[in-house]
Order: sequence, then structure tokens, then C-alpha cells
Amino acid sequence: MSDEIVLAKLDAGPEIFYSLQGEGVSAGIPSIFVRTSGCNLQCYWCDTDYTWNWRGTNYQHARDTASENNKFERQHVQMRMTPEAIANRIMELKCHNVIFTGGEPLLQQQKLTEVASQLLAQNRAYEFEAETNGTIIPLAAFDAIIQRYNVSPKLANSRMNVESRLRSDAMQWFATCPKATFKFVVSDPSDEAEVAAIQDQYSIAGRRLLVMPEARTQHELEKNRGWIFELCVRRGWRYSDRLHVAVFGERRGV
Repeated sequence: MSDEIVLAKLDAGPEIFYSLQGEGVSAGIPSIFVRTSGCNLQCYWCDTDYTWNWRGTNYQHARDTASENNKFERQHVQMRMTPEAIANRIMELKCHNVIFTGGEPLLQQQKLTEVASQLLAQNRAYEFEAETNGTIIPLAAFDAIIQRYNVSPKLANSRMNVESRLRSDAMQWFATCPKATFKFVVSDPSDEAEVAAIQDQYSIAGRRLLVMPEARTQHELEKNRGWIFELCVRRGWRYSDRLHVAVFGERRGV
């Protein structure tokens, strides 16, 4: 087994960058993002489909065409680095809040634990957040270094079958983990009932449940903000905006 981590590639280097967290309970916090490549889900509206929607696959995505012209050449959007090289790159950015994202970072959680361990060996001020689709239970060693889980269970609007996108054992683990909050991407008012059913099934308190618009562009975000805001007020849920979409649209590495 390779000791390298598979990362998303941005221009000529890895997609490791410094910005503000744009979503969830830690929105607005200056953070370093480490985007892994590869996912166990293939959501129709995914805004990081370059981590899995490669030329030659038969996955369906909103930006696809019949000729596959909008799929990605894998070698152009994926690269490998050792945990030590990733840790060194992070230390150059002079920020102590690190977000493991993807794709699905928990597919590589053992090696990401090595990254975190190397950083903590240099400076105990580092903190780590994991963005996950909530289908994989964290290993004990990974959980020990994570301060926050930003769990985003997928709804039927993802066009994934329910057996793939909602794993009861993993959802129950996160529901009982005090470090986890749940962020649902909604695209239509009909999604409300599904979110409420998941909340009831796993006894998720309203303060731990965030609802966020499905949007890859500033126009889509603006179109959906109003009714989702009202939904959250009525249900006692939290609203999550998408700051990076509001400011930059579909631009990457921000």
C-alpha cells in the first residue's frame, strides 16, 4: 500500500490553500483546506465533482453532456503527496485551523491522521475539522485528533440510492458524537420532510442541524436563500450560507 495521500490537483500543485471557512458552524474562521481526491458517493449536484467525475466513468452529474466533454481527465485533477510533504505545506501557510475535505476525506483517514500527528508534534495549537458525507465511522486515532465534524448527509436530491447515502451505523455514531453537526443541502421545499425525518430518526437537536442552499453560482444561491431562511425560522434549524459561492461563484482554491 502506498504511503501517499491522493489529493485534488489545482493548477500545478495540490489543492491545499488558505481561506475562510465558507459553510457550517465554523463559517468565517480562517482555515487551511486540504482537499482529498476520491469519494464513495457521486452526487448529481456535487460542486467538487473533479474529485470523482472522471472521463470514462458512467456517473451522472448536472454538468455532464452526452459526449462526456464536461468530465475530467483524472491525471489533470489528481496528484499524490506523502503525509510529511502535506504537513510541511500546511506549516508554510501560518494558520492553525486545518480542514480535511474532499471528495470524502475519511476514505484516507489513517494517512490524514499522520498529517495531523506531524503538525501537532511541531505545534500543539493546530486544530482539525473534517468535512464528511457521514457514511464512514471514524477510526479511534482519527477521532482523537479531530475537534469538529461537519457531517453532510445526502438527500434524495443527490440522486444517490438511500442504501449508499445513509448508513445507519455511521449516522448513529455521528449523532451521538458531541463534536458533530449536520449540514443538509436542499434544492426544493419538498426536501423539508426528508430532513425532518432524518432529524427524528437520529434525535438530532435543532441547534446541531444546518440547512444550506444547493448552489454552484451566485445566482443559484440568491434564488434559494429566501425560502430556506424562512424554513429554518419555522423549524428551529440553523441556516448555513455558502460564503465562497457568494463572493467567488464557482472559482476553486478560495
